Amino acid sequence: MKLGPILKAAGFPAADGDTNVTGFAIDHRKVAPGTIFGAFPGARFNGEDFIADAVKAGAVAVVARPEAKVEGAVHVADAEPRRAFAALASRFFQPVPETVVAVTGTNGKTSTVEMTRQIWRMAGHSAASIGTLGVTTADESVSTGLTTPDIVTFLSNITGLAREGVTHVAYEASSHGLSQFRNEGLRVVAGAFTNLSRDHLDYHATMEDYFAAKMRLFDHVVAEGGTAVIWADDEWSERAVGHAKQRGLQLFTVGSNGTANRLTNRAPTQLGQTLDIDWQGKAHKIALPLIGAYQAANALVSAGLAIASGCEAGAVFDALTRLQPVRGRLERAAINRAGAPVYVDYAHTPDAIEAAIDALRPHVQGRLITVFGAGGDRDGGKRPEMGRAA
Repeated sequence: MKLGPILKAAGFPAADGDTNVTGFAIDHRKVAPGTIFGAFPGARFNGEDFIADAVKAGAVAVVARPEAKVEGAVHVADAEPRRAFAALASRFFQPVPETVVAVTGTNGKTSTVEMTRQIWRMAGHSAASIGTLGVTTADESVSTGLTTPDIVTFLSNITGLAREGVTHVAYEASSHGLSQFRNEGLRVVAGAFTNLSRDHLDYHATMEDYFAAKMRLFDHVVAEGGTAVIWADDEWSERAVGHAKQRGLQLFTVGSNGTANRLTNRAPTQLGQTLDIDWQGKAHKIALPLIGAYQAANALVSAGLAIASGCEAGAVFDALTRLQPVRGRLERAAINRAGAPVYVDYAHTPDAIEAAIDALRPHVQGRLITVFGAGGDRDGGKRPEMGRAA
C-alpha cells in the first residue's frame, strides 16, 4: 500500500505517492523499512524521544505533534497524534468484519462481549470477541491480551479475524482505550454502556473524567445512525442516554427501567434464574443458566447488542437460555470435600465484589466465605471500600 493514498484517505496532505507502507508501530524497536511510526507523549516515556531511532530503522512517516522534530521522514503533524495515527492505521488494516459492536462500563464488559459472541454464534454467524480474556474466536480458541490492546495490535487482530472468515466482532472499550484513541477507525454499528463505579481513578483523577472517557464511545466511536444499548438501572444511565440522544443514536435501554427490553421480574433457581421481560408489549420468560443479578444485566445488554446488529429477537431470547458461563465470571471452579461449591470471580471493584456476593447469597444456606485481593500500585482508595463490601 502506498503512503500518498493512505494520507489522502485519512484527510491529510498527500506526500510521495510511490513510497510503500509495510506496517505501523508505536514502539520504535518494532519499526522496519516502510513503517509509519506513532510518536506519542506517555505517562512514563515520550515517543518523540525515539523519532530519530525510528527513522534510522526505516520509518517512512512519523505521526507526532506539530512541535515534534522529525527529519528524514514525512511528518504527519496533528495536535492529537494518537487519533491521527488511528485514522491512518484503519486505512491500512483491511479487510475488517462487517459487523462490529463495542461495550464500555466499569463492570460487565468481558461477560457482555463474550455473551454477545455466543448469541451471534448460535444465530449462525462466525463471531469473535476481544477483551480481558484476549481474542476468543469462532472455534472457541483464546489468545490472551489487555482489555483494550494498543491500536496496532487491535486493528491487526481485527483484520486477522476478518481474513479467517469472522463476520461479527464484539470488543471491550476500556476508559484507557477510549481516551487514548485505541478504538478508532472501525465502523461500530452499536455500543453498550453497562454501569459506572469507582475504578481507574489513578488515571482519570475524578469520576467525571472517568465518565467522560467512557462516553467517547457514544460521542465519537459508534457510527452515525448506530445504536446505543444502555443498562437503564445504573445511576449514571440517564446521563449516558443524554450523550446518545445528543449524538442522534438510536436508543435501546434495558433493565427494570428500560423501555426497549424491560425486566419485570427476576427469580433465582438452583442453577440459574428466571427472567420475565417485556419486549415490544409482549411478555417473555427466559430460563437463564447463570446466577446473579449482574449476570442477568449482562445477558440483557448482550441481547440488545445482538438485536441492534440484526438478529431476530425471538432467536436471541432462545439463545439466552443456552449461554455458557464466562471464564472467571462467577465460574464454578470446584466442589470441596464438604460439598461446598467454590466460585471464582474477576471482581476487583467495590461494586463488583458486592454484586458477586449478592449473586451467590440466594444460593447459600450457611456461611458464604469471601477471599479477595486488590491490584498492586493502582487506585488504593478503593481498597477500604472493597473491604466494606466484603
